[in-house]
Amino acid sequence: MPEDLAEIYRSTYRALVRFLYRKVWDAERAEDLAQEAFARALVHKPDNARGWLFVVAANMARDEARRAARERRHLTLLKSEPEAEAREPEAEMDADTQRTQVRVALDQLTPRDREALLLWDAGMSYDEIATQTGLAHGAIGTTLARARRRLVEAYEAGREGGGEHVARG
Repeated sequence: MPEDLAEIYRSTYRALVRFLYRKVWDAERAEDLAQEAFARALVHKPDNARGWLFVVAANMARDEARRAARERRHLTLLKSEPEAEAREPEAEMDADTQRTQVRVALDQLTPRDREALLLWDAGMSYDEIATQTGLAHGAIGTTLARARRRLVEAYEAGREGGGEHVARG
């Protein structure tokens, strides 16, 4: 099992961190949660480690958000993703603006659509997405297509200053 988990770590860690980042909006916290998920996998030795890791990581992120709300802490969750190279100040401002617009657009999606999109973006298969979300395998493609369309609509509405909540449409 440890050898299998090492291979899963190599092939899954970045996708898991990216998935978690889009849940907690903090790159360091996303890495911490991913490490914790892998540590738990060492203890539990799940049969389908990749899928199990995403489920556990999503639950840990959800639990953390609930705990923060319960304690009424005001956390700053809008931390930019780590950059590979330095940019010009104007380009950095444009990238920050785009990231903010994407976050706002993602927040306007229904939780199911957002979860399906984030899992797909993390590289999960339709089977894994179905297991994680509880959706039927045949509904995943439709859900993803609808979520992508709504994300684009929300992003464009945000760029134009529109305030309509597209996830309800």
